Amino acid sequence: MPTLDVREIPPVDRHTKIHEKFEAMEPGETLTIVNDHEPKPLFYEMAAEVPSFDEDAYEVYEESPGEFVADFPKREE
Repeated sequence: MPTLDVREIPPVDRHTKIHEKFEAMEPGETLTIVNDHEPKPLFYEMAAEVPSFDEDAYEVYEESPGEFVADFPKREE
């Protein structure tokens, strides 16, 4: 399962990197994002703009203070 820790990526570049990684995945794979905050804006962006994003299977949890882990699944074709 592809994982991307975006905490070290400048905030202005994060969404671009996430979209690139997501688009490179095969259908049925899930991109796991590690972030310093809950990625609600990214969830809404993906739901509105990326038809292959399976928003119903999206999951997020706080691993520890300041460490959120979110799964962005790509729909099966």
